[in-house]
Amino acid sequence: MVNLTINGQQIQAERELTILQAAQKVGIHIPTLCYDERLVAHGACRICVVEVKGARALMPSCSTPVAEGMVIETNSPTVIEARKEILRLMIENHPLDCLTCEKSGNCVLQDLCYEYDVKEGGFNGVKKQYPIDDSNPFFTYDPNKCILCGRCVRVDNELQCTGAINFAERGFDTHVSVFYDREFNDSVCVSCGNCVSVCPVGALMSKQPQKFRYWETQKVRTTCSYCGVGCQMDLLVKGNKVVGVEPVNVEPNDGLLCVKGKYGYRFLDHPDRLNTPLIRKDGELKEATWEEAMNLIISNMKKIKKENGPDAFGGFSSARCTNEENYLMQKLYRAVLGTNNIDHCARL
Repeated sequence: MVNLTINGQQIQAERELTILQAAQKVGIHIPTLCYDERLVAHGACRICVVEVKGARALMPSCSTPVAEGMVIETNSPTVIEARKEILRLMIENHPLDCLTCEKSGNCVLQDLCYEYDVKEGGFNGVKKQYPIDDSNPFFTYDPNKCILCGRCVRVDNELQCTGAINFAERGFDTHVSVFYDREFNDSVCVSCGNCVSVCPVGALMSKQPQKFRYWETQKVRTTCSYCGVGCQMDLLVKGNKVVGVEPVNVEPNDGLLCVKGKYGYRFLDHPDRLNTPLIRKDGELKEATWEEAMNLIISNMKKIKKENGPDAFGGFSSARCTNEENYLMQKLYRAVLGTNNIDHCARL
């Protein structure tokens, strides 16, 4: 442990922590744009700079380790002015279409500009004018809104390990791109959407089935049902309809999803989806209540067991159920019906 002072507050922190991590542990907020707790910090955006007594310059808190006796100010006049200047530089070449941008309400850059009262860049520099990539069926990429924080590139290469995107060119012409500046649909991208999930601005945006503002939605935590991993995700719900999915940074998926978990939710409102159980009567399927359906199943199971024995049954369970539901399924067959004829699809 080391002893240090942050904003006049004396604290102790583990020696391996950074200034940002030590501040977060005691509830002191330091803004970030490029930081992701799953990755080794590389200090690309510099918005997290703090003033360390005795240092020659402001230090990026995300990558600077704590040291014994450090005295740190996270909101001094010098720090605030530096953050304002960084924001001015960012929005100098950033489209200010917040009125119609779908990221509004969930944009970190917008929030920081509001917090630090930054309305424009004021440098009158050259503007970037890249074509918008709309080739992917699940998301769009507008490189003109990219702030080069690098989160999408690092998550794609270090966590997802697909290697679909990286930085291209140098200097003012630097931009995030797929190989040879092709479109996403002509790349090795697997459409997992993890780059979209970590983008702090509106550069990477999911194509939504209906328009919504983030403040109109509520988050409902659930478990992805597409395989047996059990990935945790938040459903974005507006008006009792799911309009989007966000991964949750907890085990077992640690903030990652595959294309099914991220974008395979539109079956929820599909017109062919059943709304009630169906029972065949006189050769036709008729709507029934759950009680009617369960009573029919129970009576037929009792009849079959009595006439043909327990091995007349066979159960087939699914990886789309939770481990607990699969456990109950095999208990039903082994303990209640008395047969070992129970199997599992293992993988959809």
